[in-house]
Amino acid sequence: MLQKVKTKKISARSETFAIVASTYNDRYVGAMLRAAKAEILRAGGQARVVRVPGAYEIPVVAARLARSQEFVGVICLGVILRGATTHAQHIGEAVSNALSQIQIQHEVPIIHEVLLLENEQQAKERCLDKKHNRGVEAAQTALEMARVMRSLPQVFDVPF
Repeated sequence: MLQKVKTKKISARSETFAIVASTYNDRYVGAMLRAAKAEILRAGGQARVVRVPGAYEIPVVAARLARSQEFVGVICLGVILRGATTHAQHIGEAVSNALSQIQIQHEVPIIHEVLLLENEQQAKERCLDKKHNRGVEAAQTALEMARVMRSLPQVFDVPF
């Protein structure tokens, strides 16, 4: 059951977030992108948007952006619609695994909103409906994770 997106008052403190969004299924991804960017700006942050051809291309760009240490979080947006084969499942799993590894390796929050959906009706409900837009949720998660990361102690590598 979809839950209504609740507006949270989280300040971005002029921090910069990256948003990596696929152009494939742009009707849905574009709506999430606009919502995510608006939410970051509303909170006082900045957003750098990078568009890639499809969901499978998102991780390599997310890794480069995370490694740059210029962003307090990287929001990844895409929509994968299942078809008659298992291809969509393979893409979804590959993207999920890669994004998980990137955030652990670079210690930068990677917000995963690359949706693997059964059909266009699910895409409409999650991307086009203002009450349930996953782009807003992704931005709110990024804002909250930036706050969490600020609260943690700095760890410096000290040679033995």
